[in-house]
Amino acid sequence: MVELISKISKGTKMDQIYIPKTRESFQVGTYVVIKPLETQEQTIKPILYNIDYLEPIKVSIITEIFKNIDKQIKTENIIITGSFLDKGFKFNDIDVIIVSNSNISSTRIEEELRKNVGAKFHLIPIDNKTLTKGLSTDPLYISMLSRCVSKKRFIYRYRREVNYKLLDLQLLKSQQLIDNFDFSTGDEKYNYTRNLIAIKLFIENKEITMNNINGEISTLFENDALEDIKNNIPPEGFLKEYKKIYNNLKKIILKRIRT
Repeated sequence: MVELISKISKGTKMDQIYIPKTRESFQVGTYVVIKPLETQEQTIKPILYNIDYLEPIKVSIITEIFKNIDKQIKTENIIITGSFLDKGFKFNDIDVIIVSNSNISSTRIEEELRKNVGAKFHLIPIDNKTLTKGLSTDPLYISMLSRCVSKKRFIYRYRREVNYKLLDLQLLKSQQLIDNFDFSTGDEKYNYTRNLIAIKLFIENKEITMNNINGEISTLFENDALEDIKNNIPPEGFLKEYKKIYNNLKKIILKRIRT
């Protein structure tokens, strides 16, 4: 259906709406319905954090995600993160952090999003207090919010707290690559490696951003390791070096837990 957006202008005897003479539809004599444009749809403008460029089609998808979630629940913010924000269209699902104090049915929202947007989703429902706490103690949260798109502008002030018991649990995620190396996809190999390096940077009190994580992966392995891992063709000696980094982190964490 063709839609035209115009503004009501003040006339002498009657107010009027002007539309272009050159148009695909709405010929003279056509009956039309006039109704106010929903202001919420006009004002939704995704806010980008540490993203230089985002394809227009992705901006449209993100805007549609915001609208769909807002129709279902009341939120304080909606944040898109993960590989969906990388250049190109190679991603498994769309990671969505829903900041809300309401009880959220992730399954129901995921089903609605999949039906209306046509993609797979990974939803993370969380309240502001828990998110702030997570940013203090969890390198994964820091890396997720270091590069993201949000519905509303946000500023999270937090102090880094090294909780070695929590880091030990986080490290278990990266152990899955060692246990299932031959059966892991390229994306899974990258995610396990990203988690490993994020923990390393966190313990070393270094800034955790996606650029720093990817740069560290290239430094520790090979210059082209990043893309090779994602394409499931890791460089020779990758697993050996990965185990070395993993075991070193495990040793540091266990030592700090015992002291």
